[in-house]
Amino acid sequence: MDRMDNMDTLIHLKNIHFSYPGGKPLFQGLSFQLLKGERLGLIGPNGSGKTTLFHIIMGLLKPSGGEVEIFGETIREEKQFQRVRQKIGLLFQDPDDQLFSPTVLEDVAFGPLNQGKSPKEAIAIAKETLAKLGLNGFEDRVTYKLSGGEKRLVSLAAVLAMEPQVLLLDEPTTGLDMETTERLIGILNRLDLSYVFISHNMDFILQTTNKVYGMIKGQIVTEEEAIPHTHKHVHGFGGFPHTHSYVEHLAGASAPVKKPGTRPKGWGLSRARRSEAKNKIIASRQKKHYV
Repeated sequence: MDRMDNMDTLIHLKNIHFSYPGGKPLFQGLSFQLLKGERLGLIGPNGSGKTTLFHIIMGLLKPSGGEVEIFGETIREEKQFQRVRQKIGLLFQDPDDQLFSPTVLEDVAFGPLNQGKSPKEAIAIAKETLAKLGLNGFEDRVTYKLSGGEKRLVSLAAVLAMEPQVLLLDEPTTGLDMETTERLIGILNRLDLSYVFISHNMDFILQTTNKVYGMIKGQIVTEEEAIPHTHKHVHGFGGFPHTHSYVEHLAGASAPVKKPGTRPKGWGLSRARRSEAKNKIIASRQKKHYV
């Protein structure tokens, strides 16, 4: 998927090649663009490379070939990717890979604090962000004692508190109940941001995005390019695993939805590689103060 370059291109991956050690090639000439104002949904089979795409954009994985261009600049070195991570917010599939401070307030204030805000400013931003997500009173909660859904919302708060220009959200509704999912949809629709969502929940994607892409066989395809399928849908990509309701989303009534942190054998990030990715994110923030 490649479109003409213009001043509104935020992310542009060109002819990307990538494979995991000992595995078959995952990407062989993949191209992808995100333009200013776009809100993209990305759906595809487990192991098709959706999470890997995000990690290449963030510099957590290095392709063997191709070019990564972010905000008009070709990015090659770790120092450049550190700047990228200040402008692009990544919500990990597993919130335990995102949260590392003892309390919720410290976690959410961490990003603003290390963007140069004073402790007072960082705390104010953190509290305001938590309030917007309906997490009033969570400030002193111990992070590791939160439920899975609460951890996911706190992770999103930590990302939003840094006021990113672009959001990359990996399965943002996993672990959320229906009420919280509806609140999240409202929050996202009010954001003046470009973003890309990975999700198996087609209802969520259709309510929060203005365009849906599919990933199959290491390539990103548009709805018009999607493979034919035998059952009728009011949307494209009926041949890809997805769900249509919250109940199906929890029960896995469609093709199996992978649990956070799991990968088909030979694909994706091992726990050690996920830990390395987390450490890169932390290092990019260059902690200077404490709340």
